[in-house]
Amino acid sequence: MDSSSAFELAATDAIGQAALAASGEVSAVELLEAAIIRVEATRTLNAVITDLFDRGRAQAAALDESGVLRNEQAGPLAGVPFLLKDLGAALAGAREAMGSRALRDHVATENAWTVDRYLDAGLVVFGKTNTPEWGNHCTTEPLLFGPTVNPWSPTVTPGGSSGGSAAAVAAGVVPAASGGDGTGSIRVPASCCGVVGLKPRRGRSSFAPDGGHASKAS
Repeated sequence: MDSSSAFELAATDAIGQAALAASGEVSAVELLEAAIIRVEATRTLNAVITDLFDRGRAQAAALDESGVLRNEQAGPLAGVPFLLKDLGAALAGAREAMGSRALRDHVATENAWTVDRYLDAGLVVFGKTNTPEWGNHCTTEPLLFGPTVNPWSPTVTPGGSSGGSAAAVAAGVVPAASGGDGTGSIRVPASCCGVVGLKPRRGRSSFAPDGGHASKAS
C-alpha cells in the first residue's frame, strides 16, 4: 500500500470501506495499513496518542484468513479501521489514561460494553485518541499528551472532549471513531471539525462495566 493509494481510500466512508472488504477488492489488512500510513502522516495533529498497530494487524489478518468478510457471519462494518476515544472506551490490555497524568500507566482489564459492540460489528481497533483530562473541558489540551490540532486550522480548537476522534475523522485518518457525550463532548468537536457526531438519546448505550461512554458516536 503506497501513500497515494492510502489517501485515495480516505475519501471512502465506513460503509464503503466495509463493502470493499466484503467484495474482496481490498483486504482488511490493506485497509488497516492505509489508515496507519494516514496516522503517521498526520502526527502533527496529535489526534492519536496510543498506537495499537500490532493489535489491529492481528485482528485484520484474522478477518482476512477466516474468510468471514465474505459471508453472513461478518459484522456490518467488518474490516473497517477504527479508533477509540481514550476515555470511557476501555479495551482490555490497552492503556486508558483518560488524559490524566495520574493514570499514565493505567491498563484496562476488561472491555467497555460499547467496545464489545464495536468489535462485534467487525471494526478493527488500532489506536486511541486524545481527550482532555477526565473529559472535563471542551478543548482537547491535556498536560499528559499535549493539545490536539484542528486539521482545518492550527488556530482553531478541535473542541472536546472527543477532540482527538473528531480531528482524526476530519483529517481522513479513519472514516469513523468513537466518542462520548455528557454535556457536549460529541457535539462540540463535531461542530469545530466539520464532521457528523452521533449522540443517541440518554439510556440507549450501557455504561457497563465501569461507567463507559455516556453516549457514543461514530
